[in-house]
Amino acid sequence: MAQINVTNLTFAYEGSFDDIFENVSFSVDTNWKLGFIGRNGKGKTTFLNLLLGKYSYQGSISTNVVFDYFPYKVSGDDLEKTAEELMEKWKPSVESWRVMCELPMLSIDAELLYRPFKTLSFGERTKVMLAVLFSGENDFLLIDEPTNHLDMEAREIVKKYLTSKKGFILVSHDRDLLDACIDHVLVLNRASIEVQTGNFSSWWENKVRADTFSKNENEKHLKELGKLKAAADRSSRWADKSEATKIGYDPIKETDRSISTRSYIGAKTKKMQARVKSYEKRMDREIAEKEGLLKDIEEPIDLKVMPMEHYKKRLIDCKGLSLRYNDGGTPVIEELSFELLQGQRLFLSGENGSGKSTLIKVILDKAGYGDASNIILGGEISVAPNLVVSYITQDTSHLKGSLKEHAAQKGLDYSLLLSILRQLDMSRVQFEKNIEDFSEGQKKKVLIAGSLLTSAHLYIWDEPLNYIDVFSRMQIEKLIEEYQPTMLIVEHDVRFREKLATKEIVL
Repeated sequence: MAQINVTNLTFAYEGSFDDIFENVSFSVDTNWKLGFIGRNGKGKTTFLNLLLGKYSYQGSISTNVVFDYFPYKVSGDDLEKTAEELMEKWKPSVESWRVMCELPMLSIDAELLYRPFKTLSFGERTKVMLAVLFSGENDFLLIDEPTNHLDMEAREIVKKYLTSKKGFILVSHDRDLLDACIDHVLVLNRASIEVQTGNFSSWWENKVRADTFSKNENEKHLKELGKLKAAADRSSRWADKSEATKIGYDPIKETDRSISTRSYIGAKTKKMQARVKSYEKRMDREIAEKEGLLKDIEEPIDLKVMPMEHYKKRLIDCKGLSLRYNDGGTPVIEELSFELLQGQRLFLSGENGSGKSTLIKVILDKAGYGDASNIILGGEISVAPNLVVSYITQDTSHLKGSLKEHAAQKGLDYSLLLSILRQLDMSRVQFEKNIEDFSEGQKKKVLIAGSLLTSAHLYIWDEPLNYIDVFSRMQIEKLIEEYQPTMLIVEHDVRFREKLATKEIVL
């Protein structure tokens, strides 16, 4: 059992306007299963890279453990090699028999190690890398979002596997995974960093309770400040009025006033001014106690979307549909029948490669938004005429240039785009950067903001929550619950699906 001690850590990227970390101090135990939680762009992956020694920083990070990081880098040339050939590059001095021992726990066969890496699915690649990662003895493991692009079955396998392990930091926005796998949390709050015992749900419960207490305390301080300010203003006016009577008086109206009255008035004024000073000191104390109460409170702004209403109730009608690519391969989908009515939220589920994205491609083509000429259709599929679709793709690699250029290209209102991104907690500093320099979560937010700005009859979102932070996921959940747009969604987040799905199709 060892400690990782972080003391007065300060770090900013070269040329950046803002610090990622500023005088941060905390300690964690290498025996923990530590969940790492925070908004997109707060520095989770950056901190893992600091542990790996990739950047220079101020302050100190002291430990005697060796770190290893998931996912391993895979170059274009690496894709032609087998995992068995890549293992030594990923984890020097790795022993093959140890990797073999890990594979059954991940429900994969050893033969995958001897196939070209490019032939493996996302789920198989993730499992092979995790097997290599955990094949060491004393490494402390840094696991960065292992379930992105994984289907539900693969997520369950990875979840059970990580539950049986310890000695790692897990960066994930999947609430179900965090609850199952971790026993401590490391949280990047808005203005502080905290370490707590427990999983995501216990931390969130504590946070809601702490935020409620802070808000109540803040209200109490505001009321007290109001009372003190009113009393100070009243005493100040009395003092000024009293002081004004020292000089000049009407002997006819003030027959009882003598020369000694002037000193009496002076003493009275001094007493009132002392009372004002006392009120001001108490106000300063109240302000000091109030300061910082709301610094870490997460108050997501309610998002809006303007769905359009179609004159037809049934937007998609599918009967006995089969789909296969024209390369002569086997059908991707066979005998699929379903309908999508206005107001429904249809979730497509199934293993990677089961045809979810292919079905979306065909629907977009039928609505006039894509090209599915390389897909051969059997059966029937019809889409309501003049259907307006807003589509979010899995892929973010096409996002380049400035936000202003992106808005112009997509026909979006630039000011409104920035407004929604601010509501999704993207800092204004990011707006000056090119999109290719954003984190993956921030790129996804650009796509989501663009979709929310588009009035449509149907919103098709293909894995929209990959890399999206927990707080933004909750914002999006609330948005969909409130506005109830018609949606076709591919998303493997269990909590998200359970909360929002009105209909589900398993391919």
